[in-house]
Amino acid sequence: MKKSLLKAILPPAGWKILISLVFLFALLGINRLFNYSARLSSNDDLYQKYFNDNYKVFAVNIPDDLNFSGESVPIHDFEVRERIDREFLVNTYWQSSTLLLAKRANRWFPVITPILKRNGIPEDFKYLAVIESGFLHGVSSRGAAGYWQFIPSTAQAYGLRVDDKIDERYHVEKSTEAACRFFKECHKQLNNWTLVAAAYNMGLSGIQKQLIRQQVGSYYDLLLNEETARYIFRVLAMKEILSNPRQYGFIFRKKDLYPPIPVTKLEIDSSISSLPAFAEKLGLNYKLLKYFNPWIRTDDLILNAGEKFTLSIPAESVKDYQLLMRIADAEMQPSGIPFSDSDSLR
Repeated sequence: MKKSLLKAILPPAGWKILISLVFLFALLGINRLFNYSARLSSNDDLYQKYFNDNYKVFAVNIPDDLNFSGESVPIHDFEVRERIDREFLVNTYWQSSTLLLAKRANRWFPVITPILKRNGIPEDFKYLAVIESGFLHGVSSRGAAGYWQFIPSTAQAYGLRVDDKIDERYHVEKSTEAACRFFKECHKQLNNWTLVAAAYNMGLSGIQKQLIRQQVGSYYDLLLNEETARYIFRVLAMKEILSNPRQYGFIFRKKDLYPPIPVTKLEIDSSISSLPAFAEKLGLNYKLLKYFNPWIRTDDLILNAGEKFTLSIPAESVKDYQLLMRIADAEMQPSGIPFSDSDSLR
């Protein structure tokens, strides 16, 4: 019954035509599949060729005349050279981190550098602040905090107030002054700025102990813990890259860098019960007031009898970034980050 129905619907000649058409479409499909695979293979080959021709990662040239605070680095020593090479590679190719450090440094170097100079501390010490905090307010596992990452006991020993209400480790000027006092004290004992910088990481007694135990006189000859062993090399790499950014592939236009922000100093000799309300009276908001005075750790500022504090109050121009850039251009702030003009980008 079914066979008779099929014969009635499709005569023998029709079956041959149907089978031929099915076979033809199958061949066309297989051919198309092969062509598609061939195109994929061709695209892969072209991609690989383009990749090989254009994607390159270069080793970093290490300057032969590196120094920290005028003290030469023995770059001819293979072990020293390989350690500095590590830090140059890490900071050159961790681009997002180094870009942000350069942007922030352009704002804060003009604040820090004059304080170092006034205290007779070599300018290279500003790079310690870069690697210590990145100009952020992180707190380490040991409780170190602020621009210079003081632990509470050391901060208090060098004249900073640290409690629940006031924490001057977050006061950029006062904490830099405290760091200078530490540097000068260490230099009297060590008579070497490189060792002073290492002592900032490890502690003065720790460095002195290792110098005596290992019977050497140079940081570069000491066997130290991993953190202190890398410390000076991290500083050296950051100094070189931020001083000569273009040589390491970093191109900054002036507008790419965070500009210094002009502030006025307002002396406070009586308590402020509400900083948000006080900020509103100044034409600011609480967020901005705390940004420029992060050393105040509460929502008020309660003074004891005879106490005085100085607040940093940003200029009205802080609300207009383009105006800030024009002010920065006019003032030509020193000790910033080298940048490229439009012509030199070619």
